Amino acid sequence: MAETGFAVFYANLSQGQQPKQAFLASANNETMKNALLYAVTVLIWGSTWLAIEFQLGTVAPEASVLYRFTIAAALMWSYCLIARVPLRFSLANHGFMLLLGLGVFSINYLMMYFAQQYLTSAMTSIAFSTMLLMNIINTRLFFGKEIERRTYVGACIGVLGIVALFWDDLAVMNLGDGSLLGLALVLIGTLIASFGNMVSVRNSNEGMNVFAVNAWAMSYGCLVLLVFALFRQVPFTFSTEPGYVISLLYLAVFGTVIAFASYFVLLKNIGPEKASYAVVLFPLVAVTLSSFFEGFVWTLPIVIGFAMVLVGNIIVLTPADKFAKILGRALRSPGIP
Repeated sequence: MAETGFAVFYANLSQGQQPKQAFLASANNETMKNALLYAVTVLIWGSTWLAIEFQLGTVAPEASVLYRFTIAAALMWSYCLIARVPLRFSLANHGFMLLLGLGVFSINYLMMYFAQQYLTSAMTSIAFSTMLLMNIINTRLFFGKEIERRTYVGACIGVLGIVALFWDDLAVMNLGDGSLLGLALVLIGTLIASFGNMVSVRNSNEGMNVFAVNAWAMSYGCLVLLVFALFRQVPFTFSTEPGYVISLLYLAVFGTVIAFASYFVLLKNIGPEKASYAVVLFPLVAVTLSSFFEGFVWTLPIVIGFAMVLVGNIIVLTPADKFAKILGRALRSPGIP
């Protein structure tokens, strides 16, 4: 994906520019910008898995999620008001922002929490990674976009890589009726999130400002989460422990405001079928961080899964002409001209 941007960077270096000047010049390239947005999305959302560990304990998960999106929505509204971002939309556009709030900022999260009662985090991660395939299909259905075959191949390799990554957990998992129900719930939640991705692309195609859209959509999502929490009689306790407060702010500011804005821009710039591959890369970041902070032990299936996900990423994101040249060189035998 970022090959063109890096090519500009090295071309600038070869012309005698200093590294800093060369980088700034290449950063103006659209591909370089998309590469930065992609990296930000993957690194932030991959690290939220570790941050969520500090959220578990005395505060109910539903309350923590509501706190997270309430803080994020307040920040989005503050930015829009300070920057004087237009916040008025037609009733029809409000309907689509409501759909975005339902699909991305509320119902999908609730489905995941329901599913977690029956599934391990490994199985949930594997099931959620199917959003990559769902986005490919939905992009074709809703926008009529032709999807390259290599995208399907790369997506399948990536999802299989996630299976390999969590193979050790799957080997000891006891499948029962509850697990099947949990799998159904997480797949429904993933499909809803995929529909939310399509709504985001539609909003971007209409020229709607991503910050204003997110401010409204997060607010709608918070209302849904609040109604759900009240219905479930969730206690709205709060922890003043530094770990809880810091992780909550990280999840709100970086994991919600910055990451969602970056991801939604990517959906428009490179398409859902490519941008959503970030979903498959999240566990790689989580596993890497866990090895540093939690003493995570690497096994052969994890290494294989890691490699498969990266290979799938390369296949999906490498420009078609560049990919054809690389594949041709790889298939060409050294002894054959």
